[in-house]
Amino acid sequence: MESKSQIITEYASRLNLGGIKEHWDELVRLAAEDKASYVDFCFKLLKSEIDHRDKRDLERRLKAAKLPLIHELDQYDLSSANGLNEQQLNQLRECLWLEQNFNLVLMGPSGTGKTFIAAGLCFDALNKGYKAYFRTMEQLIDLLKMKDITRSAQAEYKRLLKAQLLVIDDIMMFALNKQQAVGLFNFVNHLHEKASFIVTTNKSPEQWVKLLDDEVIATALLDRILYHCEVVKLSGKSYRMKNRKTIFEEK
Repeated sequence: MESKSQIITEYASRLNLGGIKEHWDELVRLAAEDKASYVDFCFKLLKSEIDHRDKRDLERRLKAAKLPLIHELDQYDLSSANGLNEQQLNQLRECLWLEQNFNLVLMGPSGTGKTFIAAGLCFDALNKGYKAYFRTMEQLIDLLKMKDITRSAQAEYKRLLKAQLLVIDDIMMFALNKQQAVGLFNFVNHLHEKASFIVTTNKSPEQWVKLLDDEVIATALLDRILYHCEVVKLSGKSYRMKNRKTIFEEK
């Protein structure tokens, strides 16, 4: 004959109450030790379920975001004078600008921290409950090409269309043909004023025109990105070159 403990565990499993299933016996023990009221016990029991679901939801969103390996801004070197000070970074990390569908463009030469900052802000947004994704320009162009061919690409495309924040890393890193340029514009246009973008680039607007080979599309694309936008110009020496490793012993 099953004990009440086993039955409660079974009920929690059938109801998909993973948090309660995992923690209820410990909470019963603590409630007995603390002589907690029924209300306090119920509160802690339900809170354990909410915490469990919030944790699983964050894990799912982190997996879907596809962040670079290094992405935590707590590790950011604030001593580097690259055009973004500590106060500005902290203000961006609050993510209040996402509520206004504001965009952010990080512009500067390679190695100045554009990708790290963008990934870090995406990570902060995820922790605050936003649907946020990180994609390189190459990944996005490949997705737009394959979305009408494979189910997985179609599902990914629909997922990104529901984004609240989308990072496009290294936009305009390479030239696009007319079909690719139109696809990129239509995608950005669909999310325009429905979501926020963080765009990293080392190309000027004039170079965008050359890479797209279409002034009209380039102007329209820039118009949508730069509307309600903060442009941060990063400068300085490449962090990677300054901190590069060597295989030889130093003397």
